Amino acid sequence: MSSGAFVAADFKLFDLKGFRPRMDALGTRVRPKLDALGRSLAPAVARSVGGETFAHVAKHARRTVTPPDDTWVAFGPDRRGYKKHCHFKVAVSRNAVRFLFEVGPEHADKRRWAAAWKRSAPRLGPVLRRVRNLAWFKAEHDEEPAALLASLPPEALAELADALTRTRDGQFVVGRVVPATEAARWTGAQYRAAALETFRALAPLYRLR
Repeated sequence: MSSGAFVAADFKLFDLKGFRPRMDALGTRVRPKLDALGRSLAPAVARSVGGETFAHVAKHARRTVTPPDDTWVAFGPDRRGYKKHCHFKVAVSRNAVRFLFEVGPEHADKRRWAAAWKRSAPRLGPVLRRVRNLAWFKAEHDEEPAALLASLPPEALAELADALTRTRDGQFVVGRVVPATEAARWTGAQYRAAALETFRALAPLYRLR
């Protein structure tokens, strides 16, 4: 059984040229590890958020020509899919592993969630700003964050959700990034610990209504 730990060779798979070679390599080497992470993390994530949680490993079914630059396992409240809901994600790409909370473009009610964040930011913001290395990402596929939450003044933190309703593709993404050079030395237990530490810190956002 896969340990759920990624090694240096796994990150280098994203250098493979061509759709089929990269997709086949990711399916053989990376997807089983994401499956293992999903199975091991889902019960603890459910306890953190106080509700049933299902793991969904990316299939990239819409892609037929361009291979993905990252792949992931996401955790959400619906057995059928995660994109219409707030969700957590462990994403792997060429240069990093990211542990994320996302409200994506396909969320069922982005306007309501954004309003809930606006109301709650004065209370949650100071807590999140104290969590080490939590950051804001402009987009879910970005390897580098746009800003550390600790560097954002309270009013800027509250305004992060404005992007959700400003455009059709608007999203809200916060979390932690770990360079591939560091993550490649981790054990499966270290991946699980890092994911849960991040997800537990961000659980209040998952529960916003």
